[in-house]
Amino acid sequence: MKRIFSGIKPTGHLTLGNYLGAVRRWAEVDQHQADALFSVVDLHALTVEHDPGRVRRLSRQAATLLLASGIDPGLATVFVQSHVDEHARLSYLLECVATDGEMRRMIQYKEKSARERSRGGSVRLSLLTYPVLMAADILAYGADEVPVGDDQTQHVELTRDLAVRFNQRYGQTFVVPRATPPEVAARVMDLQDPASKMGKSHEAGAGIVYLLDEPDVVRKKILRAVTDSGTEVAYDRESKPGVTNLLEILAACEGGNPEALSGVYESYGALKKDTAEAVVELLRPVQERHKELVADPAYVEEVLRQGAERAREMSRPTVDRAYRAIGLLPPVNEAR
Repeated sequence: MKRIFSGIKPTGHLTLGNYLGAVRRWAEVDQHQADALFSVVDLHALTVEHDPGRVRRLSRQAATLLLASGIDPGLATVFVQSHVDEHARLSYLLECVATDGEMRRMIQYKEKSARERSRGGSVRLSLLTYPVLMAADILAYGADEVPVGDDQTQHVELTRDLAVRFNQRYGQTFVVPRATPPEVAARVMDLQDPASKMGKSHEAGAGIVYLLDEPDVVRKKILRAVTDSGTEVAYDRESKPGVTNLLEILAACEGGNPEALSGVYESYGALKKDTAEAVVELLRPVQERHKELVADPAYVEEVLRQGAERAREMSRPTVDRAYRAIGLLPPVNEAR
C-alpha cells in the first residue's frame, strides 16, 4: 500500500482554499487509498514573527478541523509535527546535503522575505531553510506521494532532489516521492484579489472564506467578490480571473467542470449567488462536526497522542538509518 504524507501550517485559520485544495481530498480519497499521515506542521509556523499562544490555539483548531473534515484516525495517522522529534533530527542531516543556492531559489522564500523586508522586519534563517524541514517531514516516513497544491510542488521537487543526492552519496536510504496535485481548485484565489492565493495568514480577510465563517459571512464575502470588466461569464484565467475563480470554486463544490459551468450563467450575480450557497452547504457538516469535537477536547488530545506514537514508530527506523549512513556514531548502548 502506498504511503502519503501531507501537512498544514497553523499560521492562520483554515480557509476554503485549504479545504478544496487539500483537506477534502485527504478525507474523501487519500486516507482510503493509502497509508496516510496528516500533520499539523507547527514548527513551520515559527519561521516568521508569531504569538506563541496563538500558534498553540491554531494548532489545536487545525487538528480539530482535520477530524471535522472527515479524516478518520482509524484510517490515517493524525499528529502534531513537534510531537515527533524525528522531523528536527532529519532536518539537520538534510541541511548538510542541501545547498545555499537551492534554498535561495525557492519562490516562497523570495516572496516572503521580500514582504518581510518591506515591513521593516528581519528575515529569520528558518524561513530560508524551512523547505529542508518540509523535505524531512516527507522523507522520514518513506512517503510515495505528497498531495499538494501547485504552490508547493517546487518544495516537493527539492525533496526529490535531496533524497536522490543523499542516496547516491551515502547509500539507499530514502524513498523518492512525487507530488500529486488535485484536479480541480488546486489553487483557490482570494475573492478580492484573484491574482493571489486565498492564504490563511493574510492580514485582510475580506477575500478569504474561513472554514468556521458563519453562513451569512460566507454569503457576504462571495457576493462581494471582485469580478471582471464586461458582463460575459467566461472561463479565462488571463482576462477573467475573478469569474474564473468563482467558477472553479463552484465546480469544486459540486463536482462539475468550470468551463462547462461558464455556459450556464448569463450574469455575475447569478454565479455569485449559486457559488455562495454551494460553499455554505459544503461547509455545513464540517462546522457541525467541529462544534461536537470542541465539546470533547479529551478525544482530540487522545487522537493526537496516538498519532504521534504511530508517527514515531514509522519514522524512527528511517531517521536512525540516515544517521548511520551519513557517518554518525550510534549511541554507546546501541553500538554493536
